[in-house]
Amino acid sequence: MSALFEPYALREVTIPNRVWMPPMCQYSAAPEGPDTGAPNDWHFAHYGARAAGGTGLIVVEATGVSPEGRISPWDLGIWNDTQVEAFRRITRFLVSQGTVPAIQLAHAGRKASTDRPWKGGAPVGPDSYGWQPVAPSAIPFADGHPVPTELTVDGIQEVVGQFADAARRALAAGFEIAEIHGAHGYLINEFLSPHSNHRTDEYGGSYENRTRFALQVVDAVRAVWPQDKPLFFRISATDWLENDGWTADDTVRFAVDLKAHGIDLLDVSTGGNASGVHIPVGPGYQVPFAARVKAETSLPVAAVGLITEAEQAEKIVANGEADAVLLGRELLRNPSWARHAARELGGDVHVPDQYHRSV
Repeated sequence: MSALFEPYALREVTIPNRVWMPPMCQYSAAPEGPDTGAPNDWHFAHYGARAAGGTGLIVVEATGVSPEGRISPWDLGIWNDTQVEAFRRITRFLVSQGTVPAIQLAHAGRKASTDRPWKGGAPVGPDSYGWQPVAPSAIPFADGHPVPTELTVDGIQEVVGQFADAARRALAAGFEIAEIHGAHGYLINEFLSPHSNHRTDEYGGSYENRTRFALQVVDAVRAVWPQDKPLFFRISATDWLENDGWTADDTVRFAVDLKAHGIDLLDVSTGGNASGVHIPVGPGYQVPFAARVKAETSLPVAAVGLITEAEQAEKIVANGEADAVLLGRELLRNPSWARHAARELGGDVHVPDQYHRSV
């Protein structure tokens, strides 16, 4: 039996295999009007194709817990009931294909209010549906980015509440797993890293203070997320900075804290919080960070980062480097990657009856 196609159980949810799809923004929601932030036909077709292709778990893209929490005006959101109803169509179809539906709850912080990547991704203002970003400190992400508004303590608590409200709506929308976005230089990551957090109050300075906001979000979400359903946390294991950044050592330490607060799996990525850094990109380049967390803590992990080949993915799971793999760009190229990998590795994967000719 292929390790990649063994089921994986967390709490009372069983995922049929270890081939998972990470959140990848589509920048395709309406930026204004009654359907602002709601998934549409594009999202249904996009996620539905990967489910029909045998993907065991699909994590829907970074979904704003508030309008200001979106990365771009064209991002998904889950701050109102119209969005909930639109998501139900997607979750119902994913479940019908045997895929577990998950959603990433996110706040973009100082990297919010940007254009779509294929339009350059630069910050946008009110004339292009934009808004003023917020952050732990009034430090712009990079040259050309606006100086964000520093959150007050009351503002921090408001965001904590928005995460909890979004989790309640995610449950109503039919999601089985929620993931808190603490990576890639967005708001939670900004609080974690001394590179972006220069506060002098109880939310800045020491490791304990810089992790306070993240753990408050985890506690608030876990309090409303059912005990029989898993809760994930996505982290950037390193800022890729030589000094004054979040490190792999911090990640291992934080993984222990996250488990104690009810996180069931750490989704391990890297980078995104500092502009202009050198990242040694290559096949599986982020897997060692996941493997270290798995080796040094008792928290399950998922690995991501240029995982493209079936045998490569199989070895990561079989060798115990991670409990599952997340394929991003490769699933954009090939929605049926899981089915092809199962054929290559001798694994078993769901195939829709309508596709019986392809077996």
